[in-house]
Amino acid sequence: MCGIIGLYNFGNSKPIEKHILQKMCDVIKHRGPDSEGIFFNNSTGLGIRRLAIIDLQTGNQPIHNEDKTLWLVLNGEIYNFLELREKLEKNHTFYTKTDTEVIIHLYEQYGEKCVEHLRGMFAFAIWDEKNKKLFVAKDRVGKKPLYYTSVNGSFIFASEIKSILEYLNKTPEIDLEAIDLYLTYQYIPSPKTIFKNIKSLLPAHTLTCDKNGNINTEKYWDLDFTRKTDLSFGEACEKTKSILTEATKLRMISDVPLGAFLSGGHDSSIIVGLMSRLSTQPVKTFSIGFDEAEFSELKYAKIVANHFKTDHHEFIVKANFIDILPKLAWHYGQPYADSSALPSYFVSNETRKHVTVALNGDGGDETFGGYLRYKAMKGSMFFSFPFQMLGSNLTKKIASFIPYSEEKRFFRYMKRMISALSNSPELRNLQWHYYFSNEAKEKLYTNSMKQNFNNNTYKYLAGIFKNAPANNTMDRTFYTDIKAYLPECLLVKMDIASMANSLEARSPFLDHKVMEFSASLPPSWKVHGLTTKYILKKTFNNFLPKEIINRKKMGFGIPVGKWFRNEWKNYFIETVMSKKALERGYFKKESLEQLFKEHQESKRDNGYRLWALLMLELWHRVYVDKSV
Repeated sequence: MCGIIGLYNFGNSKPIEKHILQKMCDVIKHRGPDSEGIFFNNSTGLGIRRLAIIDLQTGNQPIHNEDKTLWLVLNGEIYNFLELREKLEKNHTFYTKTDTEVIIHLYEQYGEKCVEHLRGMFAFAIWDEKNKKLFVAKDRVGKKPLYYTSVNGSFIFASEIKSILEYLNKTPEIDLEAIDLYLTYQYIPSPKTIFKNIKSLLPAHTLTCDKNGNINTEKYWDLDFTRKTDLSFGEACEKTKSILTEATKLRMISDVPLGAFLSGGHDSSIIVGLMSRLSTQPVKTFSIGFDEAEFSELKYAKIVANHFKTDHHEFIVKANFIDILPKLAWHYGQPYADSSALPSYFVSNETRKHVTVALNGDGGDETFGGYLRYKAMKGSMFFSFPFQMLGSNLTKKIASFIPYSEEKRFFRYMKRMISALSNSPELRNLQWHYYFSNEAKEKLYTNSMKQNFNNNTYKYLAGIFKNAPANNTMDRTFYTDIKAYLPECLLVKMDIASMANSLEARSPFLDHKVMEFSASLPPSWKVHGLTTKYILKKTFNNFLPKEIINRKKMGFGIPVGKWFRNEWKNYFIETVMSKKALERGYFKKESLEQLFKEHQESKRDNGYRLWALLMLELWHRVYVDKSV
């Protein structure tokens, strides 16, 4: 796992200067503290900060081919590199033992189709000297980030936006539509970023930049939910176990110590259990919790740790850790509002004290149907019709009769679910995702802010749902999460949280072979009745402790609602409602005050919305004002 940067002066006569590449690398040193590598000629420069995992002695990058006409930098891991190397050695000469070198010989053999042979997580760039071309690729699911821009005859790319900003030596123009999307979804969906002229490469895409500055992106992979398996349910259970075991085993290849994140949920518990069966030593496990019992899963993690006899470590996140928030804003590079970024950072920090690689259960919910909203979607398929006849206004009025309760989540879930029942499936799914609705943003925005866009942010998620390669509503729901929420929110969070602490995170559930197999399963095997992750629970029923198999789903959230009423109250007022923040011209003061008052008086839990507003302002202070 590393951080990579690059520069191609396709129409710029100015020669590459090493000190600029150095600056771009220095700002992402946290991604790779072990070594730095730079290649440059008159027109091209590649750089890398390396976190050494495989081949500690000879694996430094950039890597070249036999005649040094190809140069490569990689961020990620290729898990099937030994198998690929064995085939490639018949026609190519290797000079390292690293997984990185297989990519450059695959490119010699198959050209841009080389990505189709890779099983892993990656963002890489190859400088092709003969063809004067830069070739860039991103893994199928989007685990590894890659940002790029083209300006004044130069193409620039990097693992983090901050490296591009180092090259530009200024803060580019902010994209106000990106802020609108951010407030809707808690993240800015690719290819957009917070800056108008900087883009994020989409998952499963390649990019080429030629000597004339032509930039072309192509999609090379997708999941197909229309092709279903012929296996029986029992056979599918056996296949689920074998393919997950294989994916876990591949991710245990490492020349440095490894462990696992353990939440005590189904997914991380399965991975820890498989690791324990595959390892001759106790697996090192790491869990995080809170003093607030309703948010803490430590007791479940402890049950799993005892069951598999792991070397277990725990850490408590407290409200007084608020001082870390500006640092988080700097690491993310653009506004990001998933509050679990905070505990993810701390569990990564604690884990890095013991190991360099940690496996996790990311992707289990999306791949095998674990979210509560999947139950809501399935239920809505049977009883939404009368609400659609009643229409949106009457449905919302019915939902308003359900009392708000801070303590009883059931009432909040029912209120949110019923209010969406008059909508089409794609809008129902959207409503169960968004932070601020269009109506809420309309009240919040100033008149000048409203003039910048037409509140069309819903088209992003609804479009993915409607165009999904699937024949039913449930498969469309799974596909939408895999294409949006997973790569744009969850994987961004894990990449930044782990790499901020120089830790590599690996996710067996995100192996593309696991995901392709899962896509072939009937949706009723994932959400059976109202039981989520049905096939996963049946497969590992006698493998996990009963307390884990039978426990209810619990999200990885933090008690922001409580903290904003107590320890964080003044911090929010001094930050989000400050004169400096209001002068940005985004929000009306009275609307912010109303939102905050509503939360303080427990009329509604606006905790996650307040968090989104706080992180947006902190990002501005770090990247625009440069005052933090």
